Amino acid sequence: MTDRAAGPGLLTRLHALLATAVPLSLILLSARVGIAGVFFKSGLTKVDGDWQVTDLAIILFREEYKVPLLPPELAAHLGAYTELTMPVLLAIGLFSRFAALPLLGMTAVIGLFIYPAAWDTHLTWAALLLLIIARGPGLVSLDALLGLDRASR
Repeated sequence: MTDRAAGPGLLTRLHALLATAVPLSLILLSARVGIAGVFFKSGLTKVDGDWQVTDLAIILFREEYKVPLLPPELAAHLGAYTELTMPVLLAIGLFSRFAALPLLGMTAVIGLFIYPAAWDTHLTWAALLLLIIARGPGLVSLDALLGLDRASR
């Protein structure tokens, strides 16, 4: 009977230890930098050395991606520059919740219309972005330093 009573107490203590072992701000920083890297690297493939959208990127949007409702030229420019600006904001933690929103929208379009078979990858991206939107950027961010996100203070 003593062993049974000790079991739940031990599990409760272990749970409490694990819940406080990794600070939420470290998790949020990891989420921000990790997803920022994914999108920024993708954006770099769409521009040349002068940061101009390449003809190849426009061809990809026209022939492979086929984004609904937008002309391929506009979609290529919007996609490239969103992938190059929003990740920078996420990485430094500035306007983080706002910066995560267009990336979440892009993730939804990619997952639903372009590469639906890669749903598991896109669900992972969406989870990271939703975490940032829901919980904010954390204490290790310019948002927290500048007082722009009350939840991060």
